[in-house]
Amino acid sequence: MTKQRLAVSRTLDSLKDFVSAQELYRLMHERGESVSLATVYRILQSMSDDQLVDVLRSGDGEAVYRRCAIEHHHHHLLCRNCGKAVEIEAPAFEQWALGIADEHGFTQVAHTVEIFGWCRECSAAS
Repeated sequence: MTKQRLAVSRTLDSLKDFVSAQELYRLMHERGESVSLATVYRILQSMSDDQLVDVLRSGDGEAVYRRCAIEHHHHHLLCRNCGKAVEIEAPAFEQWALGIADEHGFTQVAHTVEIFGWCRECSAAS
């Protein structure tokens, strides 16, 4: 555990929503952390490989990261306007996905589901 990895981890722990590597880098520098952008990318990839953060593609295709509160398989609702993220469990979807995979002879199935829209607050403000 390096000083830089601890700093990335601390910064992620302080955030509620998903953040890009560049946004995380900017936040860390604003807080006085000394770390390169390349190191942030490398640490985020390592944390993703170790399943310590969730990674998804934002509406514009950029990878964004977040330390999630739910430690098992889950999905997200994501606001395209403000970036708010809500973790959800979807047992009915899980059963559907497994059924479809089984129907077509697939095993060792994995999937991700991200639902993009506008949150209640953004919808009300528009």
